[in-house]
Amino acid sequence: MTLLQQPAHRYDLPPPVAVVLSRLPAFPGSLLLVAGLNLVLARQLPPDVAACLQGKRIRIGVRDAGLQFDLRWQDRLFQPCTPAGVPDLTLSANAHDFLRLAQRLDDPDTLFFNRRLRMEGDTELGLVIKNALDALEWPVFNPADWSPPALLQRVQRRFPFTRPTN
Repeated sequence: MTLLQQPAHRYDLPPPVAVVLSRLPAFPGSLLLVAGLNLVLARQLPPDVAACLQGKRIRIGVRDAGLQFDLRWQDRLFQPCTPAGVPDLTLSANAHDFLRLAQRLDDPDTLFFNRRLRMEGDTELGLVIKNALDALEWPVFNPADWSPPALLQRVQRRFPFTRPTN
């Protein structure tokens, strides 16, 4: 059985962690999410997908953390927006399931049919997004790449430190 075929164990954030996370303001998180999406996905979106997304409000809900991130596609970029009214599309899952999606250990269809990924609102828009994500080449998220030693190594490679000579 390969890694991709192994069944995922369901993991929910512990309630005390969820309580703390749910009290965080939404906009800074939306800003961070948008920055990541623009870095990884914005330049790769095909023109027909970009046209379909134009001006649409999307909400990403992390159910077990009690977090919601609102964004829209505007002028070839994802932009954060305030959570006002009903978004065109809401995608929600637990943090662990989103992590598995980013790591490409699960695909959206599997999570959707197992009722771990929910889609509400404009389902046609949701299918366009799902199909676009399936077709794009995007890096696999590896949490180990974000550990303090890994970050320090990347900073040192980018900005090599030179020792002063005596």
